[in-house]
Amino acid sequence: MAAMFQDKYVFSQLTAFLNRTQFNNYVRKYDGNRYVKHFTCWNQMLAMMFGQLSNRESLRDLIVAFEAHRAKQYHLGLGREPIAKTTLATANQNRDYRIFEEFAFYMMKEACEKRTTNILDISGKKYAFDSTTILLCLATFPWAKFRSKKGGVKAHVLYDIEAQVPAFYTVTTASKHDSTAMSSIHYEPNAYYTSDRAYDSFKELYRIHLTGSFFVVRAKTNLKYKTVKWKRRMPKNIMTDAEVKLTGYLSEKKYPESFRLVRYYDEEDDREFTFLTNAKQLSALDVANLYKKDG
Repeated sequence: MAAMFQDKYVFSQLTAFLNRTQFNNYVRKYDGNRYVKHFTCWNQMLAMMFGQLSNRESLRDLIVAFEAHRAKQYHLGLGREPIAKTTLATANQNRDYRIFEEFAFYMMKEACEKRTTNILDISGKKYAFDSTTILLCLATFPWAKFRSKKGGVKAHVLYDIEAQVPAFYTVTTASKHDSTAMSSIHYEPNAYYTSDRAYDSFKELYRIHLTGSFFVVRAKTNLKYKTVKWKRRMPKNIMTDAEVKLTGYLSEKKYPESFRLVRYYDEEDDREFTFLTNAKQLSALDVANLYKKDG
C-alpha cells in the first residue's frame, strides 16, 4: 500500500479512493462536460474539495492557493491549464449540481457500508438527525434572509451513528423549521432514528412508524398526552416508562396510535430527559442509550 502511494501528494492519495467511473456516469447522465475543453467536472470537483480541505474562505482565496501550487497542479488532479476565478465561478453556477449531489450520496453509501460497527446490542441501522446553520452575507445572498440583519442556509444531516459518517443531507434556507426537512428522508425498515426535540413533527414520526422503523426523540415540555398504562418496576435512573396517546384533535390525527414515553435521569450530567419512542421492544435504558450515542 505504501509503495503504491510513494511520492504522491496526500490530496492525490485521498482522491484515489473516489470512484471516477461512477462519477463519469453521473457526468454523462447530466451532460456535464458539454462544450468543455479543459476544466472538466472532475477538475471542478477536485478544485472545490481542495478548497474545503485547505480551509479556503472564498473563490479568490482558493485561486491564490492554486497559483502558489501551480507547479503541482497537474499532480493534484486539477489539470494542466491555469484555473481562473471566472472559470471556476462559471462552472459552479452553470453545471448541474445533481452530478455532485448524486456522487456524494454514492460515496456516503459506500463509506457507511465499509465502516459500520456494532456499538449497541440492537439489530438494525441507527441514525441521528440534526441541523446546523451556515451564515451567509445578506447583501450577497438576499434570498437567504432569516433574521432582520442575518442571512444563512441550514444543512440537515442524517448521521450513521455506527459508521460515523453522514448517510443523507439536504440544504434549506435557515428560516425553515427543522422538522420540515424530515419529509426528505427515505426511511429504512427496522432502522432507528434519533433526534432532538426540534424534530417532533408527529406527522413525520408516524411516517417512520408506518415504515416499520423506530424513532427516539426528546419530548417538548408542553406535550399534551394521556397515559394508557405504565410499568411499575423500573431499573435505576428510569423514572417513568409508560404507554401514552396524544390529546387534542390535530395532534391525535397526526399520530393516532399510542407510543412510549420514557423519563430518564442522567447522573453524569445531572439532567432529566423525556423521550418519545415507538420502540416498544427495547428496554428503557436502551432507549436512553440510543439517544446518548446520538450525542
